[in-house]
Formats: sequence, C-alpha cells, structure tokens
Amino acid sequence: MRQVRYHTMWYEVLRNEAPLVNQFIIPYGMGMPQAKDGASPVVDANERCCPLVPAGRRALLRQARREAILDIAESHFMQHGYGATTMSRIAAAMGGSKGTLWSYFHAKEALFAAVLDRASQAFRDEISGLLDPIAPIDLTLRRAMRRLQERLTAPRTVALYRLIVAEAARFPEVGRIYGQRVISPGIGVIADYLAGQMAAGRLRQADPALAARQLRALVVTPCQHQLLINAGEPVPAAQMARDVEAGVAAFLRAYAPDLGWPPIGVATPDKQA
Repeated sequence: MRQVRYHTMWYEVLRNEAPLVNQFIIPYGMGMPQAKDGASPVVDANERCCPLVPAGRRALLRQARREAILDIAESHFMQHGYGATTMSRIAAAMGGSKGTLWSYFHAKEALFAAVLDRASQAFRDEISGLLDPIAPIDLTLRRAMRRLQERLTAPRTVALYRLIVAEAARFPEVGRIYGQRVISPGIGVIADYLAGQMAAGRLRQADPALAARQLRALVVTPCQHQLLINAGEPVPAAQMARDVEAGVAAFLRAYAPDLGWPPIGVATPDKQA
C-alpha cells in the first residue's frame, strides 16, 4: 500500500502542473504510463518531457521525483535493513527502471547517505537556531539539549540507531556514512557554539569538539541506552528532564572559566615530556 501512496503523490505533482502537461507533454504523445500494479503513474518529467517545458518547472519536478525516491528508500532501509535493500527493489517499488534510479543516485551508499542527510539536516538547523550566542549560556544549553534529547530518544531515531549498530559489522560503510553524515555534523553545530562561548570568556578554553561530545554524552546517553536495549518501560519525562539539568550543570562546572586549570584537551608541559 505504501507503493500506491508514493505513486499517487507523484501523480499529484504532475496534476498540479496540468496546464504545463496539457500544453507541452500530451501533444508530443508523452502520456503517463501506468505502473505494473495499476497504481497511479510514476513519470520522470524532467527526463521525458519536451525541451519546451520551462527549466524551472523541470527542476521542481525532478526534485519531487527525488523526494519520492528517498521516501521509498527510507521505508525499505527501515523495514528490511541495509543489506537486504537493493537498488532493484527500490526501482521496482518506484514503478520505474534501475537506469532512472541510477540517474539520481549512482549507488546504494549514495542513496543511504541522502536518506540520512534529509533526516538530519533540518534538525541540525533547528538546534543551531536554539544555540543563541547572546542569551545566557545555562538557559541556552538546557533548551537546546532538551530538544536534542527528545530527538535522539524518539522511537524512529532509536530504530535507526539499532539498524546502524546491527548492520555496521557486516557493512562497514553503514557506520562510516552515519558517522560522516549524522554524528560529525551534529557535533560540529554544538562545537561551533561552544567555541564562540570560549572566545567570549564564558567557558574555559578547550577543544570545542571534545566539549561538544562530552556535553552530548552527559545529556543523552543515560536515557538513550535504556531505550536502545528495551530496559523496562519508556523513560519517564521527569527522568529525562533531570538528565538534562544534571548533564548541563556538570558540563558548566567542568568548563567554568577562571579556575586556573590548564585548557581541557590540550597537552600540558609535563604531559608533553
């Protein structure tokens, strides 16, 4: 039934372009072929319509087609795992050819990376917006870390993380792609904020990336691990709130400025010796 929904979604895109389709595509004999299951058609208008179609419209149609492919791919990865998902199965679910699919994504790795990019980019932008460099640092971190905790303990995120862990031993590219496309950019957003606070003297000088990883672990790890291994009932909201408060408080104590300690993550002379 999901296949029918995706076909229908793409048909709606074309139907919204009805004047364009009627004026340019239909007169050139380029109708909308039916999918094998009789569902609404999936047509790559960008590749099949005549050159008279405005370039801007073709770009919109191609982007909608790409989104439909990512929807299908995400569903397959989550239901069947990375190893059991193939480009052929995704092409079949699209109702199109492997050639059309490969014109968007040259390999399964690229498709998996695009699925992760789409899932994480908007959230990174949201966290970046919460990390106000001017607002009080304690309130800012509590607000942003609470949102981060909510996202990383959501059922869909937990299911994705389980998939990564389960598949990474047999398919190392899964862990590599997840690290490059999700973990590192996410840490980078927090690190950029912390670097600004260190430069402003609100936090002691340290390696911002190390500090970001420590903050993330303090806030997210306790409840996330409990959910990953299905240890009992869902984590109560009160416990999650306490984890945020305690994690941020511990972080701010560790990175408080003007304590006369050496910078965190930087080798001191005795360590260098």
